[in-house]
Amino acid sequence: MISFLMGEIRNVRLDPCTLVIVSAGVGYEVTLPVFVYESLNIDGLKPGKHIELEIYYHVTERQPKPVLVGFRHPAERNFFEQLIEVEGIGPTKAASALVFPVSTIAAAIEMEDLSVLQQLPGIGNRAAQKIVATLKGKVSETALLKDRLDVDSDNLSGQISVRTEAIEALLTLGYRSNEAMSKVEGAFDTISDEPETVEDILREVFKSQINHNDKS
Repeated sequence: MISFLMGEIRNVRLDPCTLVIVSAGVGYEVTLPVFVYESLNIDGLKPGKHIELEIYYHVTERQPKPVLVGFRHPAERNFFEQLIEVEGIGPTKAASALVFPVSTIAAAIEMEDLSVLQQLPGIGNRAAQKIVATLKGKVSETALLKDRLDVDSDNLSGQISVRTEAIEALLTLGYRSNEAMSKVEGAFDTISDEPETVEDILREVFKSQINHNDKS
């Protein structure tokens, strides 16, 4: 079983979020939840860069092809392992659902805030209720964790917060998770100065959308 992976990034794919990491001459395909991708992307996610990830390894008789899901911290992986204990939520569904930091999701569980949980891709009202029923009282420590444990710089933390909030805003407007993430990344690439607020990002997203529609 693989629980930790250290190596060099060979390639990055956005939809879905996956990396191929070369370690000891072997290439491993690792799926990244959106919030992990965003955190890594802030640090500069590109081929050739060295990376270290905590790994959740999943393989069964019914699914013999191994699935590797990557995280930056053991606490994030531990929460993921708790989440897949919920009936009807397997590793693939859980990985695609984690668009917010685990502390945000854990806090929503402890407060029984179904509205936040239903913003997670693939999680409807019934699934949100199951998550709360299964995990309430078990994820309080995760809820108290500071978001993005790896971030020491206030400026870097602010960038991550703005990105995450912008993605959350687009999700509430009906965008799919990967589409929302792509739109936010595009806005950061387009704006010459570093966006300081969610409004700056959304303004650029909608501006780009209008320009695209006019060209069409």
